[in-house]
Amino acid sequence: MQRCVNVIGVGMSPFSPAALAPDAHVRIGTTIGQALTDAGLSASNIAAVHAVTGAMDGVTLQRALQTAGLAQVPLFHFAPNDADGSALFARACQAILLGQAESILVLGIEGAPAPTLGLERLGAVAQEYMARYLARRETFAMIAVKARQHAALNPLVAFNSLLTLDRVLQAQMIADPLTHPQVAWASSGVAAVLLCSSEFARRHGNGALVQVVAQACVTPQQVNDQGATFAGVDYEVNVAAARELYEQAGRGPQEVDVCELHDLSTVSELLLYEALGFCAEGYGEKLVEDGDNTYGGNLVINPSGGLLTLGQASAASALAQCIELVHQLRGSAGRRQVADAQLALQHQTGDDGTVTTTLFQRG
Repeated sequence: MQRCVNVIGVGMSPFSPAALAPDAHVRIGTTIGQALTDAGLSASNIAAVHAVTGAMDGVTLQRALQTAGLAQVPLFHFAPNDADGSALFARACQAILLGQAESILVLGIEGAPAPTLGLERLGAVAQEYMARYLARRETFAMIAVKARQHAALNPLVAFNSLLTLDRVLQAQMIADPLTHPQVAWASSGVAAVLLCSSEFARRHGNGALVQVVAQACVTPQQVNDQGATFAGVDYEVNVAAARELYEQAGRGPQEVDVCELHDLSTVSELLLYEALGFCAEGYGEKLVEDGDNTYGGNLVINPSGGLLTLGQASAASALAQCIELVHQLRGSAGRRQVADAQLALQHQTGDDGTVTTTLFQRG
């Protein structure tokens, strides 16, 4: 029987624009404990820990693992320049598929926010899109309004105050036409995801499983970007990662019920609507204005509030996306619940430009 990867437990701390407190090991240990409790497992059931930490020393990580009873479990600790949260998650999935481990705790810790970079480039891409498709700057601002509406239902995000369209448009200009609420600002936080094989789940699972249906990782080096569309955001890489994912799964974008995507900015999100196949090229504005990116529309995108409200935490953001989709597929997302969600898509762009796309379904 072909091996597959299951998410069996999740845990997540609140995210914040401030650095983790000096007693960060307590928050990390608590988050690990949440994931273990969620899975109905003890520390002795975990075969390995894969962790990536941003701007935090290894001693703090070791103290946290000791607090959680995992001090003796094999640890694969990646520095920020070796992996981010999306790369970590993909590596752990491969380890399960290859039979290298039956259960892995994937841990992302962003301890101190790093500066948000590349804003001028994003503004230039937004202007290029507006010129090409005669789109309005209000459309980008509507995505920020939607993000805050979703985030108002999520107590773990860094920025959850509601915003009107006028307030978004009148906010501090960051990179014309993008204003301050239209950019994902740096944050800190902790996220933990427990992965396991199906055999492990049969022996130890409590029934609350979400299965990884397919996963694709595409690097910029794999894609010919000559004559690229919106080269400033590696549009073709996102298209290739989506196409490979759908081909692997034998599913199409029209079947996706809920999506968490890498909304580095509002223009990034709009372009991803098109790159991921949720609408045709040039029709992102119509999708936004028709409300087909939120509750009551065809697809709910970033029900958590996305990075625009969670903040950009390289080591932990991808795991936070996974956690939101797990809750959606379990039906445990509370007031954010997407009705009868069956198939979920996660999209994340790594620090090196690698795009990782993952499809999840109820186990």
